Amino acid sequence: MKLRKAALLLLLVSTVLAPIVLYTETLGIYLPSSATSSSSSGNDFIVEEASAFTFGGDIRPLNILPQESTTILKEPLGFVYSENSTQSLAANVSDASANDNARITRQLTEDSLQHQATVSSVLSGGRTGDAFENPIRQVTTTKELKAQSKDGEELHSQETEFKTIHTDSTKEMSRTSSEKSDSAFGKMQTNVEHHTSRNSGRNGAREQMDAQNDKQKEQAALPDARVSQLKDQLIRGKVYLSLSATRNNPHFIRELRLRMKEVQRVLGDVTKDSDLPRNAFEKLKAMEQTLTKGKQIQDDCAAVVKKLRAMLHSTEEQLRVHKKQTLFLTHLTAKTLPKGLHCLPLRLSTEYFMLNSSQQQFPGQDKLEDSRLYHYALFSDNVLAAAVVVNSTISHAKDTSRHVFHIVTDRLNYAAMRMWFLANPPSNATIQVQNVEEFSWLNSSYSPVLKQLGSPSMIDYYFKNRRAESDSNLKFRNPKYLSIMNHLRFYLPEIFPKLGKVLFLDDDIVVQKDLTKLWSLNLKGKVIGVVETCGESFHRFDRYLNFSNPLISKKFDPRACGWAFGMNIVDLDEWKRQNITEVYHSWQNLNHDRQLWKLGTLPPGLITFWNRTYALDRYWHVLGLGYNPNISPKEIDRAAVVHYNGNLKPWLEIGIPKYRSYWAKYVDNDQMYLRECNINP
Repeated sequence: MKLRKAALLLLLVSTVLAPIVLYTETLGIYLPSSATSSSSSGNDFIVEEASAFTFGGDIRPLNILPQESTTILKEPLGFVYSENSTQSLAANVSDASANDNARITRQLTEDSLQHQATVSSVLSGGRTGDAFENPIRQVTTTKELKAQSKDGEELHSQETEFKTIHTDSTKEMSRTSSEKSDSAFGKMQTNVEHHTSRNSGRNGAREQMDAQNDKQKEQAALPDARVSQLKDQLIRGKVYLSLSATRNNPHFIRELRLRMKEVQRVLGDVTKDSDLPRNAFEKLKAMEQTLTKGKQIQDDCAAVVKKLRAMLHSTEEQLRVHKKQTLFLTHLTAKTLPKGLHCLPLRLSTEYFMLNSSQQQFPGQDKLEDSRLYHYALFSDNVLAAAVVVNSTISHAKDTSRHVFHIVTDRLNYAAMRMWFLANPPSNATIQVQNVEEFSWLNSSYSPVLKQLGSPSMIDYYFKNRRAESDSNLKFRNPKYLSIMNHLRFYLPEIFPKLGKVLFLDDDIVVQKDLTKLWSLNLKGKVIGVVETCGESFHRFDRYLNFSNPLISKKFDPRACGWAFGMNIVDLDEWKRQNITEVYHSWQNLNHDRQLWKLGTLPPGLITFWNRTYALDRYWHVLGLGYNPNISPKEIDRAAVVHYNGNLKPWLEIGIPKYRSYWAKYVDNDQMYLRECNINP
């Protein structure tokens, strides 16, 4: 019986009293001395540690244990998040996310500070840990000074301070306590790094959102963005109409076609957002909703990409065909004569032959060979174009009585040209009109080019139907090259034997300044003054001449700078001295089979006047108004002469509209003959 009582007493001590004693000693280790004076404080600490345990990053209090009221909780002394940083974070995320983020931050900071308090109690053996108050306050002060910095940087600074405290503490701790502290601090460090990475992710998301907002603002700032969006919707709609998955849905196809018709009606011929109707945005939204349905039906991106590529290839092929057709039609239009310009010479010729012989004569014929005056050479069969050249030149001349215009035309337009200037005399200037058919010296036995122009092979080249053939030199197929009028510029000394200098002008130019200074230029032994055009790569010698032929490659530089006819001051005395006409004839004889260059006057001009040109300032002669729509208005206004070289002549409907006014202002729309022929440029 006594043995049984002893066994029961031993069992009672080992199962009841021993755990109580051991548990009390454990509390004495982990609680500071100020907290161990009361058992309730120890209980509260245990409850707090247990209730603060988190799962998956969310704070989930254990409701089975008593909780402290949230009203008595205070922000820890070392709290590193300032109000400004919290507001900056909240400005980029939703309110709910911001509140959750702040709660997590407070909890992490509490855990960190409690861990430091635990470490200090272990090191001090129950003392108050004064040695650790200053470092924590120092961290807090540092955080307050850097309140404007980013959240991730603040947490990193706090982490660094905690590492410093931990390093100092381990010098006084035992090896076992050091391992425990390192383990506890490692958990805290993991939490801090996890929170820092979350903040970095939020910062990246915020930057991405800002980039998207900037992109949206940029798209909104683009001009006519809504028109482009509507056009893009039509393209996407065409894609869905052709895909098998969407074609099998008749309801969607019906709705899509209806939306596309609505968008097409809204667009019409509109090119600007300001011209769109008021309901354009509603139609755009409705179309977008329908396209979203199509995207849900057809989720195979590969099929959409394949269809878009096929559409792109088809569009490029259509563009190539249209460009070719446009080129052909442009050259065809350039060859034709508008109805009004066909009417004008007929009407003028009728009036001319109704005059008596005395009325058909021009005044001032005694000035035609006076070399002290300013002489102009103009070769044209276009009455209206020649009138603009003369009118624009006279409008800027200081003394019109000293200007003499020598106009050479063909037999068909001779009477009309004379009648125009008889009815519209250019102030006090002198006019001479000649018929090229009356130049008896100009015949095929003297001029090789005249012989070539009348050859059957040349006529066949121009008039044989070659539409089915590919001809890269389509521009040379203009029959104007068959006319000797285009080659008269190489016979200036023969046409004007008693003149010393003459200014050659094309009939597609407009004079904007006084040109008399050109006669006083010293050409320094050169024959012709030109404006070089080597600023553009296609105006070099190799673009006009066949350098595969040894006759060309041995004589000329393929990268030599080209120039242009149109406005050229010519020293006829130097011309005769260097026998330029014979040089021209020799090269024409060598090119009888068109192996050195194709047709035209510029290639033989480049060869004939090789090393015999004097470069003029560029402002004297600005070219390109007949083909280049990108010439600067300042450059045009500064020019003495503007040249409509190219097919887009200002008297044709295909002329570039913004350049037409420079030419049209010298046309008298109130002139009787122009009204009768309905010419209104």
